[in-house]
Amino acid sequence: MSAPGSLPPIAIIGTGSMGGAILAGLRAGAPDVRVRVTTRSEASAAALRADGVEARAVEHDSDANAWAVSGAGVVVLGVKPAQIVAVLGELAPTLDPAALVVSVAAGITTAAMEAAAPNPVVRAMPNTPSLVGRGVTGVSGGARSTATHLALADDLFRLVGTVVELPESQIDALSTISGSGPAYVFLLIEEFTRAAQAMGFDENVARLLAEQTFIGATALLEASGEDPEELRRRVTSPKGTTEQAVGVLQGAKLSALFTRAAEAALARARELAAGA
Repeated sequence: MSAPGSLPPIAIIGTGSMGGAILAGLRAGAPDVRVRVTTRSEASAAALRADGVEARAVEHDSDANAWAVSGAGVVVLGVKPAQIVAVLGELAPTLDPAALVVSVAAGITTAAMEAAAPNPVVRAMPNTPSLVGRGVTGVSGGARSTATHLALADDLFRLVGTVVELPESQIDALSTISGSGPAYVFLLIEEFTRAAQAMGFDENVARLLAEQTFIGATALLEASGEDPEELRRRVTSPKGTTEQAVGVLQGAKLSALFTRAAEAALARARELAAGA
């Protein structure tokens, strides 16, 4: 793995949630790397420039994207999935043929991107905890990508969390677990907050109890290195209160429920990939 300082110049086309997270990771972990970014609005670009970022807006500068990718060794496409192929086709004449193109868009295959430009392509699927440097990103190389290209993508996304290399056939499935997963966790916190309110706690206390319990439990899981089943067993005393609650949850067939939820997300990911 190369050191962050050895990353080539980088262009980020679109600085929404994921593009913005990558930019923040680069600024914190590889501050000497040249980064140029583009945004849709001039207001966003101006805010970035005020913070010391080289930025231009496509709404006021039709050459903004071409400017950003000129001389870049890595080009991160952070635009909406429906725009990926068109933007890549627009950039193809300006791109260095050796530049690595990285897409963080759901549903757009490496084959579709390779048809739009002759560059090596890596498809990446990060999740929103990347915004705080705790993301999980799945990466998969296209037909033109080598181990060196994948290592470069790994170095980039390790700046915002953990990286998993996998075949492209598994990228959509990964999106249903780590990609959508934060929403599942937030939903559970919502429901436990409501349960606490139903027991008489006011909203602020209920939220504090639910949120900090999840935060503390996951911190314990990470720090201990133990299997989650073992940690659950230690909390669940025989014939105790936790055993009763866990019994109710397991009686609801949570295993089958979570499997159905992941399968529903996967079905939709496949529809998106097919253009539906």
